[in-house]
Amino acid sequence: MPIVQCDHVNKTYRQGNIQVRALREVSLEVDKGGFVALSGPSGSGKTTLLNIIGGLDLADSGAVVVDGESLEQMSQTQLAEMRLQKVGFVFQAYNLVPVLSALENVEFVMLLQGVPTDERRKRARAILDAVGLEGRHDRRPRELSGGQQQRVAVARAIVSNPAIVLADEPTANLDSKTGQGLLEMMRQMNQERGVTFIFSTHDQMVMDFARRLVIIRDGQVVDDRVKG
Repeated sequence: MPIVQCDHVNKTYRQGNIQVRALREVSLEVDKGGFVALSGPSGSGKTTLLNIIGGLDLADSGAVVVDGESLEQMSQTQLAEMRLQKVGFVFQAYNLVPVLSALENVEFVMLLQGVPTDERRKRARAILDAVGLEGRHDRRPRELSGGQQQRVAVARAIVSNPAIVLADEPTANLDSKTGQGLLEMMRQMNQERGVTFIFSTHDQMVMDFARRLVIIRDGQVVDDRVKG
């Protein structure tokens, strides 16, 4: 069974007196272990689709199933629990807590999950080392470069072994060398850990790394191809 199933998903936003159709009858399936890029111009609907898959927003109509659970049938409390247990998020603005160290930022999701202190600290240290941040565990976000902050964000997203990681423009604020290093790290984790990654992007480098490319334009899927 696919880990993500979207069936005829529609979403409309109101901007003043104008209604904007962000998604139009979008149907999409992603298999477990996928490494997928959603691409398209700004305003095409790719971030909206990512947010709906992650339960941050709800579709107006259509069905969304994530890891066997139907999102439209969930309460807000159930959606929050689903996000906590099954989905890791990587945002282009990093969204790290500025007063917490890198280690504490990575621990935060596990703290909410009720993981015992010793266990979550052990896992947080191991994952920070795995993403190349040895010796930087105690640094706060302002003491880290943009690439290092994004690595902390990726570590935080995957440390709790989510079913899926959703990354919204993860390379947008990074130079090409740093972005390539981040993508190589995520691809390695996809291959070694089986973590499913879905990106929204208009970065050609992300599209090149992806094994499957879904093109969205004007809220519709206009191309969907697996790369050889």
